[in-house]
Amino acid sequence: MKSKYVILASALLISVATFAQKDQIKSAEKALKSGDTKSAISILDAADYLITNAKDTEQAQYYFVKGNAYLEEAKKGVDEGKNLLLAAESYKKLIETEKQSGKTKYSTQAAASITDIKGRLINGAIADSKVNKHADGAKKIYDAYLLDKKDTVNLYYAASTYVNAGDYTAALPLYEELKRLNYSGKGTTYLATNKATGEDNAFATANERDLAVKIGTHENPKTEVSPSKRGEIFKNISLILVQNGKIEEAKKAVAEARTANPEDKSLILTEANLYLETKDYDTYKKLIGEVLKNNPNDADLLFNLGVLSGNAKNSADAEKYYTKVIEIKPDYINAYINLAALKLENEKAIIDEMNKLGNSAKDMKRYDELKVKRNNLFKSTIPYLKKAVELDPKNEDVSKTLLNVYSALEMTAEYKALKAKM
Repeated sequence: MKSKYVILASALLISVATFAQKDQIKSAEKALKSGDTKSAISILDAADYLITNAKDTEQAQYYFVKGNAYLEEAKKGVDEGKNLLLAAESYKKLIETEKQSGKTKYSTQAAASITDIKGRLINGAIADSKVNKHADGAKKIYDAYLLDKKDTVNLYYAASTYVNAGDYTAALPLYEELKRLNYSGKGTTYLATNKATGEDNAFATANERDLAVKIGTHENPKTEVSPSKRGEIFKNISLILVQNGKIEEAKKAVAEARTANPEDKSLILTEANLYLETKDYDTYKKLIGEVLKNNPNDADLLFNLGVLSGNAKNSADAEKYYTKVIEIKPDYINAYINLAALKLENEKAIIDEMNKLGNSAKDMKRYDELKVKRNNLFKSTIPYLKKAVELDPKNEDVSKTLLNVYSALEMTAEYKALKAKM
């Protein structure tokens, strides 16, 4: 008889608990509908210890309401990053619960909310980067990647953003993961200008873009090829390892990358850059010679050689490579921009010397000489900046640089004409 009473008592306790959690979920839903998200979360937290023994349908409802509460709290701007992740965690538990039970009442809505959260994390990261909060932005992008690991581009951007933040310790394991995944990032983007907005829109295929142009909503179709990111990934891995004093590990990583990806021409530049960083100039020159021997007219490779030479403060070689790029491909806008930037780097030395001069006749004469030298430097950049503006009129940075040059040279008419086009 005693055992029967025990069973009866246990059943009664479970029944009471079930009613309690149902009431708490309803109370949380009511609070959420009234906009009181904090109360909704508190009510659900209080019921958390009961939910393990609840029916699958009640568990799913519990996680759904909790996910909605956290998401609404995030939308209010309250601990946005934290609450977005808590919402996503609840939705994932919901989806797993319904998957095991075979019932999918809330899963579709939960999946859509997770996609929304992913977008909010990425938008939040963009906003963080605009105000130089790169570390915060990097974490949000990485969290977005963890929500959808198939979208590996977010892993790449998270690593790059950590580099921008100067947090190389956080960046390294992300780059190592990209290496393990053999991430390339190489792809083709199909673009056309929206006539209504004047902005470039991306299309999934060339046919979709061409159809938009044909029906008249878009114009100026163009195709952009994104080069492989492997070179950059291994370059950053090697540079971080070098910074940590692990030079042999860095060399090994790049050598392995070249062996695994012999078709990826960017990796030889990465290896060259590594030897440049470690001041092994003989090996660096040997690798550069290898690049030029195999690809004497490859505009992208020559441009990258220009960048490497510029980073090594070898301005003469950098200018030579950029000029060669323009000869091969006259519409290579970045070569014009970098040529102008290369020349403008010399302005600082001139300004520094001018600022040190006094008021003696000798100093005044030297000042006039330096002013002429500075003006000639500015004049030398005009052809490259004008061509860059011609190739990309919407590039505000280039246009502003050209405006500053016109202003410094007191070229009023040219300044006004360009300003009117901006």
